[in-house]
Amino acid sequence: MIVVDETALVADLSAMIRIPSVNRFGADDPANPAEAGMADYFESRLLALGLAVHSHTVADGRRNVWGRLKGRGDGPTILLAGHMDTVGVAGYAAPFEPALKDGRIYGRGSCDMKAGLAAYLEVARILQSSGQELSGDVIIAGVIDEEHAMRGSVDFGINGPKADCAIVAEPTQLALCPAHKGQILMTLRTSGVSAHSSMPDAGVNAIYHMADVLGALQDYARALSQRAPDPFCGVPSFSVGVIRGGDNACSVPDFCEIDIDRRTIPGETFAGVMAELKAVMKGVQSSRTELNYHYCTPSLNLPPLDTAQDAPVMRALQTSCTQVLGHPSVVQVFPGSTDAPNFNCPTVICGAGDLAQCHSLNEYIAVDQIVDAVKIYVSAIKTLMDTKG
Repeated sequence: MIVVDETALVADLSAMIRIPSVNRFGADDPANPAEAGMADYFESRLLALGLAVHSHTVADGRRNVWGRLKGRGDGPTILLAGHMDTVGVAGYAAPFEPALKDGRIYGRGSCDMKAGLAAYLEVARILQSSGQELSGDVIIAGVIDEEHAMRGSVDFGINGPKADCAIVAEPTQLALCPAHKGQILMTLRTSGVSAHSSMPDAGVNAIYHMADVLGALQDYARALSQRAPDPFCGVPSFSVGVIRGGDNACSVPDFCEIDIDRRTIPGETFAGVMAELKAVMKGVQSSRTELNYHYCTPSLNLPPLDTAQDAPVMRALQTSCTQVLGHPSVVQVFPGSTDAPNFNCPTVICGAGDLAQCHSLNEYIAVDQIVDAVKIYVSAIKTLMDTKG
């Protein structure tokens, strides 16, 4: 029987909510790293639990932190990973004052996803106190920057310890999500020649050029929606979310930029997507030969998550969900994008909380669902480890 210390769980989550870790979305401050307080707290708790703790600075003083619970060495290495940053708090009354009411904990980050990090700490406590020997290692990691460019998980996949499988506790209401679409975020810029607006023929209007580009990209988006869908993730998509151009109304604009979002499905690659986008622009240039453009380096280049339904981590979680919840697990595609593909191993997203609460101005999570999450993780780890003792 798995016994969860609900008091300790609530205390850890409440302490994390009190620590502001708002992502600055590229406006980093090396003197005050966004996740500094969270990294320090998480590190101290991992040390208190007796894990071998490490960290790696990713950028501007922002560091990933992880702890390793050692096993015998003949079993798999299992990663429990989550992000330490949150979205902003504009308009949110008392975002960093946790409140426990009617079985729910309120506060920024409670659902997305400090509850997952608190659950991992309780998992470590239970495994440490069980007296059972694990065949392999459990790594518990907190990473930076998921809400913006996912630099933490990208760095962890390169510089962090290797794992055989992973669980990411993003809120899914304890459904199992072995897949989600990939995401490419990028800026496309058209360049022109500035001139006074009273003499427009003396310049080249970059906004007019972008207007032609936008029509072609809209055709591209419609064509994507007609493609053969992936059996699980559906069809790919394309969207233009932001447009910028020019300096003032009295000048012919010499630049125009759009920010684009391309969602990919399993089987698609970044190189393939770029070839498609360049073909779209070549078509525009066939009628507007003076078009001058370039694609900027992607701010996010995340591949799809595509964990096999019969992967050991998926099977272990399905068994554990049935044991803990009393009914077969719900299996679905995660609707957004997450750190999961960057860990370079079969990964399943499964966590307490409702995605509808994420980024809201009244964020909360049910305590009993976090408790169930802890039980599911412990049970799945034991199944994967073939625990003895």
